[in-house]
Amino acid sequence: MDKKLEVLSRYFGYTQFRGAQEELIDAVLSGRDVLGVMPTGGGKSLCYQIPALLLPGITLVISPLISLMQDQVLALKSVGVPAAYLNSSLSLEQQSLVLRNLRQGRYKILYAAPERLLGEGFLAMAREVPISLVAVDEAHCISQWGQDFRPSYLKIPEFLQALPQRPVVSAYTATATPTVRRDIQKCLNLQNPLVKVTGFDRPNLRFEVRTPDSKRGTLLTLLALRKDKSGIVYCSTRKEVDSVCSFLLDKHFAAARYHAGLPDELRRKNQEDFLYDRKTVMVATNAFGMGIDKSNVSYVIHYNMPQSMESYYQEAGRAGRDGEPAECILLFGKRDIVTAKFLIEKSYEESELPEEDRALLKQQDMKRLWAMVDYCQTPGCLRQYILSYFGQYNTPKCGNCGNCAPPKKEKPPALLGTPGTLGTKDITKEAQMVLSCVRRIATALGHNSTVTMTVRVLRGSKDKRLLENKLDGLSTYGLMNAYSREELREIIAQLVEQGYLDCGNGEILEPTPASAEILFRGRAVTVTMEETALRERFPQSGTVIADSKLLADLKALRKCLAEEEKVPAFVIFSNATLEDMAKKHPKTMDEFLTVSGIGRVKAQRYGTAFLKELEKHRP
Repeated sequence: MDKKLEVLSRYFGYTQFRGAQEELIDAVLSGRDVLGVMPTGGGKSLCYQIPALLLPGITLVISPLISLMQDQVLALKSVGVPAAYLNSSLSLEQQSLVLRNLRQGRYKILYAAPERLLGEGFLAMAREVPISLVAVDEAHCISQWGQDFRPSYLKIPEFLQALPQRPVVSAYTATATPTVRRDIQKCLNLQNPLVKVTGFDRPNLRFEVRTPDSKRGTLLTLLALRKDKSGIVYCSTRKEVDSVCSFLLDKHFAAARYHAGLPDELRRKNQEDFLYDRKTVMVATNAFGMGIDKSNVSYVIHYNMPQSMESYYQEAGRAGRDGEPAECILLFGKRDIVTAKFLIEKSYEESELPEEDRALLKQQDMKRLWAMVDYCQTPGCLRQYILSYFGQYNTPKCGNCGNCAPPKKEKPPALLGTPGTLGTKDITKEAQMVLSCVRRIATALGHNSTVTMTVRVLRGSKDKRLLENKLDGLSTYGLMNAYSREELREIIAQLVEQGYLDCGNGEILEPTPASAEILFRGRAVTVTMEETALRERFPQSGTVIADSKLLADLKALRKCLAEEEKVPAFVIFSNATLEDMAKKHPKTMDEFLTVSGIGRVKAQRYGTAFLKELEKHRP
């Protein structure tokens, strides 16, 4: 097997490369500089992590944010790659230990911020240890024509010149116009680079712009329909973040907030609550998100219009990193233009740049702002607009954006609709969740559950008796919290009527033998009711989803392991990996290794536990 494919499989659990990954990796391994422009979630990190494990010496990754470094290093360690970071979150003693380990050759990958490069201690270390590759992440930050220009990135060429031997230099970004791409090559002095623009398109993302009369009312409806999902709500100012988050908390949403004005400890706690799925909604300014490698973000809602397409696409791209269908919804209002103009003006008030440079950059920012406004008002395909902005051709209509395929008017989930034409509705997934919950409560209590208790568990009630019996620890707890009590009772009534549940004395629930056909053999459950009766709350993704009971149990096991190891759940396995695992249902360790996203280290660490759980679900 090709060495790079062996590394890909052994550490990261994939059997083939995507897009231009292999070309970029081959160029780096041959000693050639590269510039890769790849969408968020497109696998940029593998383009330097694979070479890092094949080249001698170490790979230095220059990264702009502490959170990005920490997440990347955590993920690498979880698959057995020796990696570390150097930043201000470490004590002086911890930084000394990292430098000492580097000199002893204990790491293959080191992450560091550009501000650290020319520090005396860091530069001395860099001159001593063999650096084979320097990878510049978020490379658009080096360009004054980009939306996130950071002067500290201009130190990179000086750092490279100070090394005894110039390493291969690779640069990666997700958002760069042709002008910014040329500027990256020039500023970094890339030598005969291979430039690959793999495309900005994220087919799994659905883009939509709304102009609501009430942003708060629209936001409530959107979140109520996605209460079981994890998502980000972006606001343009700190004040708006605080206000929106307080509003959502008053409405009993599991929300947290993040902006630069919060104390460091509170920011850290809120970020961890979101990463560890203790909070499902993060309300934030654009200070949050870059480098947050949370794979299960299924929607990003912009409460205010961003100042540029670059910022919007970067922030929206934090949804769907696991490749699953995700939504990017922008709530546009005329006041957003006024706010954006104010923020642009304010950003230059204390700038130390010469007046001529300030005027030029402000002009560029205003040009980007009007392109963003045009996006919000275009009647054409939103995906086409985005791709054209970044210099990429696409078909005139994508068929999967708010303009090509307008959404039906949304309202909170309701089982019973207005009187009208009768229709047939598939409620198989809802039936699986209810039946699974009934079985789990019976196991936990030692006797069958009541209708009332089942509804309370599914809705995530804080009922005293429920908590005393520790039913809030069940994997089905809160699983159907977007449904009303009446809706759940109606679903239960349908299951009783169709013979999948017995209801003794009108209240005690007991699964019948026929329920196993739904839970374990995929029998469909349908009901006939008003045509608008039951809103689909769990849409099918592009992959085959296993039955919800098995998937819920795999997620519960993942959560347990993550809590034991004190890491976010997605560090153990992504949702996409669990879904592939449930689909393939491996019986042996060799079969377990065929699941997408599982390498040998993770198989050795978690394989036994997950195979035992899978065994419980065999017919």
